[in-house]
Amino acid sequence: MSIAYTNARIYTGQSVETGKAVLVNDGIIEDLVPDQAIPAHYSIKDLQGQQLAPAFMDLQIYGGNGKLFSQEITFEAIKATYEYCLSGGCSHFMLTMATNTIDKFLKGMEVAWAYQQQGGKGLLGVHLEGPYMNPKKRGAHLLECIKVPTVEEVQLLIDRGNGIFKMITLAPEQCDPAVIQMLIDNGIIVSAGHSNATYQQASAGFAQGIPAATHLFNAMSPFQHREPGMVGAVFNHPKAMSSIVCDGIHVDYAAVKIAHTIMQERLFFITDAVAETRSGEYQHIFKGDHYALPDGTLSGSALSMIQCVKNGVEHVGIPLDTALRMGSTFPARLLDGKKMGLIAKGYQANMVVFNEVLEVQNVITH
Repeated sequence: MSIAYTNARIYTGQSVETGKAVLVNDGIIEDLVPDQAIPAHYSIKDLQGQQLAPAFMDLQIYGGNGKLFSQEITFEAIKATYEYCLSGGCSHFMLTMATNTIDKFLKGMEVAWAYQQQGGKGLLGVHLEGPYMNPKKRGAHLLECIKVPTVEEVQLLIDRGNGIFKMITLAPEQCDPAVIQMLIDNGIIVSAGHSNATYQQASAGFAQGIPAATHLFNAMSPFQHREPGMVGAVFNHPKAMSSIVCDGIHVDYAAVKIAHTIMQERLFFITDAVAETRSGEYQHIFKGDHYALPDGTLSGSALSMIQCVKNGVEHVGIPLDTALRMGSTFPARLLDGKKMGLIAKGYQANMVVFNEVLEVQNVITH
């Protein structure tokens, strides 16, 4: 079906356009043309003066709408997470599982794979946060499940992951470079995090090919003048990207501003959102604007992707077009081969419609 989306201020991820229409055919963007050049056979979808941007993607989310995937490993939990994502303008997500037993990881990946095979929407893949992290920077993760990886165990995850295992957060100083290389060679996005690495150790990981870091500042060796740590290594590397949780709780907004000033297009938003659960290995208690373990340890956010963008604009001072890219265009660069994150010819027609006060009106998916 051929649809022309018109009458909107369009943030393409590269420019801001008015007086133009987005031509979509069978879920793919065919072109961006002046309104008067819309071909006759296209159906017109009037967006009534709203704003249009590439739909967001969240590379780290654990659940939504009351269901935590690792606690309830079901299609229903994935669907609930997808619906939560849509409410925040996000069309695609990396379903995340925190440090746990390998058996639970395997079960989670099996269910996620089946969801995707049966046409389930929105799922990019599974992001394993752990178990190969530094216990000194474990945050809310289970100490008893943290370990040093072996080649055999990582090969098991890759094999049983069956293509749904797409991303892993690990501490580079805890892992043999051969293991990291193995993950990279198998197309897994490796993200450095929950790490107490020295500046040299972290820099060596990025030099090897680790493309990103997980939730900048949180659970990583800090920037200090005599030991710049993981944060310094991220700042100083020309290509390493990092996610950040822009809620003013995980990271002070002033720190987000400093990081953005240094990193520019290398910094992107995640929600790191969880759902409330009072049973199982991870008990997340809702605290009004975040989640914590029963002992008070910060354990996850209550963010949506549109709220990340709004916080970036209102509290950090990031221009709207840049904040939108931080939720879509920039994280998409980590997804090798995916035509996502731009409103441009040949890209997937996943778009978010929102109003002047940054409230999501609709998410267009095909």
